[in-house]
Amino acid sequence: MQKRWIFEEEFDGDVVSTLQQELNVSESLARVLNQRGIGDLDGAKSFFKPSLEQLHDPFLMKDMDIAAKRLSAAIHQGESILVYGDYDVDGTTAVATFFGFLSEFYDKLAFYIPDRYQEGYGVSEQGIEYAAENGFSLIVTLDCGIKAVDRVNQANALGIDVIICDHHMPGDELPAATAVLDPKRTDCDYPYKELSGCGVGFKLLQAYCQLEEIEENRLLQYLDLLAVSIASDIVPITGENRVLAYFGLRKLNAAPRPGLQALVNLCKSRKELTISGIVFGIGPRINAAGRMDHAGAAVDLLLAKTIDEAEALADAINDKNDERRNFDSTITEEALDMISSSETMLNAKSTVLFKNDWHKGVIGIVASRCIEKYYKPTVILTESNDMVTGSARSVHGFDVYSAITECSELLEQYGGHMYAAGVTMPSENVDAFKKKFEEVVSSRITQEQLKPVITIDTVIYLDEINERFFNIINKMGPFGPKNMQPVFVAENVHATNAKVLKGEHLKFTVNQEGTDAAIEAIGFGFGEYVDLIDSGMRFHLAFTIEENDFRGIKSLQLFVKDIKFD
Repeated sequence: MQKRWIFEEEFDGDVVSTLQQELNVSESLARVLNQRGIGDLDGAKSFFKPSLEQLHDPFLMKDMDIAAKRLSAAIHQGESILVYGDYDVDGTTAVATFFGFLSEFYDKLAFYIPDRYQEGYGVSEQGIEYAAENGFSLIVTLDCGIKAVDRVNQANALGIDVIICDHHMPGDELPAATAVLDPKRTDCDYPYKELSGCGVGFKLLQAYCQLEEIEENRLLQYLDLLAVSIASDIVPITGENRVLAYFGLRKLNAAPRPGLQALVNLCKSRKELTISGIVFGIGPRINAAGRMDHAGAAVDLLLAKTIDEAEALADAINDKNDERRNFDSTITEEALDMISSSETMLNAKSTVLFKNDWHKGVIGIVASRCIEKYYKPTVILTESNDMVTGSARSVHGFDVYSAITECSELLEQYGGHMYAAGVTMPSENVDAFKKKFEEVVSSRITQEQLKPVITIDTVIYLDEINERFFNIINKMGPFGPKNMQPVFVAENVHATNAKVLKGEHLKFTVNQEGTDAAIEAIGFGFGEYVDLIDSGMRFHLAFTIEENDFRGIKSLQLFVKDIKFD
């Protein structure tokens, strides 16, 4: 599929010039830094050397003082506290962090994860009933609750206080909870809006530590879990998230808790774990527990005290992940067949598919797979508990949550972000939803948005690439949303030694006239280009720079993102 190259052009020429001189870097690197919000030497220093001192005061968050005091009172008075979390990676890591930390010195605690299939997303009626029946007087919700108006009213009527820790967009009405912690509240002045659900819970614990004069180092031992939540929930790796991810990855690579160590061992990677490594290795395995069975197993794993206990739990979760993969590939195949065999669907601006027996646990993954092939806002629906439930995913620049909001009269429940959302509706509304969603998407989406995007940081010459250049780029990590690994373009290059590996991958040496550079490049899935580039034809190459470690010999290598011919 033809990709659209978008060149990042937000930079200040004067600032770039100053950075170039003060940091003694090339203009292209200074430009990349400026595009990441760095405007002076001090900004560069704090960017390249993240510090925990850069974390914001948790009491800047609306309701934080109320929440910390209520938590403190509950512990001093010996109340029973229920830690309630969502069933995805963000929710389970949040519960493991919150429950794990408090249980070090307090034992009147339990955690509750709703069953994805019996209770669905968010705070459930069953969850509130469980709290009432078991004598809990305080519920702390993590990664959910911001729209739980009815459920909080139910808790209040039963004499149970609720503290909400969430990071999703609030609805028109906030729940009448004791405290509502969500940096996305319109009346919240917290300086950083993009925390994960686990991150909001962490800030409450940070405030509690300050209130009770508990050594913060005890809490920082949980940063490995927080890094997993930040990576897996695809939140921006900027500001406070970047600092938390930086130190969380250090902990994860140096001394992870047993549960995460067991998952790292299953990934069988010898490389240092990155945000990307979490997204593709650890995250799916934790998610599989809730997708295929009950996510409580994931929390048990993350709270494991010994590596032996953790490995037994991790093996069981890994089996669930293998099961999830089988469902994933089968349903994806069915979904793609449904699209390719329908002229109407091929011509539509959106994709909405429904099959009553698809496994609810993988429909979000299937939606993403459909976008890889057809690149349209996509909703995959299945039947669950006499309702139709679905996951939506979007394309670059298109707000799928806003589009779904336009269809709200057909929905029983919905929630999410710009690029991912969930919906629940009566089965009789499916056809009307398909029609309305297509109407909304068609009226809003542009032709440009229907093409996959590669964002290019800047054009460079190949002879700029050396060890120092690569090392400076590396220090810009951790890489992830809003702080992606820089993508460069080298123009009018040509290839030598081109060959196809395993029938589909392209390997070649790339050269550029006017420079002495000759650098190895690898392009996964670009094998079809071999004859064109082997002909000596000039082309433009979009790439990232990687370090290749072959039998202990390290060298720089270009990782091909796209190839364009004039």
